[in-house]
Amino acid sequence: MSLPALKDFRRIVVKVGSSLLINSAAGEVKEAWLAALAEDIAALHRDGREVLVVSSGSIALGRSRLKLPRRPLKLEESQAAAAVGQIALARIWAKVLAEHDIDAGQILVTLQDTEERRRYLNARSTIAKLLEWRVVPVINENDTVATNEIRYGDNDRLAARVATMTSADLLVLLSDIDGLYTAPPAANPDARLIPVVEAVTADIEAMAGAAESELSRGGMRTKIEAAKIATSAGTHMLIASGKIAHPLRAIADGGRCTGL
Repeated sequence: MSLPALKDFRRIVVKVGSSLLINSAAGEVKEAWLAALAEDIAALHRDGREVLVVSSGSIALGRSRLKLPRRPLKLEESQAAAAVGQIALARIWAKVLAEHDIDAGQILVTLQDTEERRRYLNARSTIAKLLEWRVVPVINENDTVATNEIRYGDNDRLAARVATMTSADLLVLLSDIDGLYTAPPAANPDARLIPVVEAVTADIEAMAGAAESELSRGGMRTKIEAAKIATSAGTHMLIASGKIAHPLRAIADGGRCTGL
């Protein structure tokens, strides 16, 4: 099986993690990187593609704006930080997309919104109308009300749920590394990139490591879990590096990634 090209897909979900979006040292959004990603999204949009963004970053941005100490936050602290960060995050996405004459629409979801049928259908209808109006939905978990017991826990799985709910053709998970390797590449110099995964087997799951960054809730393991959700519903998935400028353009130009 070979990797299909971005141009082969009509509806694309792009997941952006906190560690890519937020400079942990400065506690601010990586504006130049986000502007480059917005250019990529705009290019797909102009080409007639429908693009949805699943964006992390509300808690990380909120804790930075509030100058909270660098320690694990209590639940109520995380929720309050998210309340501050979500406004800032929405404003930033609206700004970078507006520079390309694209409107952004914010959608905050909880686990129940993709698990309970009535709420699932309502969320799907809202997103469908936004796409019909050529708006780019920017979706995040509603961290202001989600608790440890009723949450996705990471936006990889959320993105997979969104992709299946919206009948997306492709899910792109932008990551700290450029795909799935035979072993964690940071620890094993002999690790090899796996360009295509035919099926998520026990061997594939065993290759997945833990989170690479303090801002990440997930890691390669959650991306493999997301792949199970997406591919079982007929959605293609790519794991690609988001640590470069214009990551979607790089994929379109044949850059390194793993396809599932």
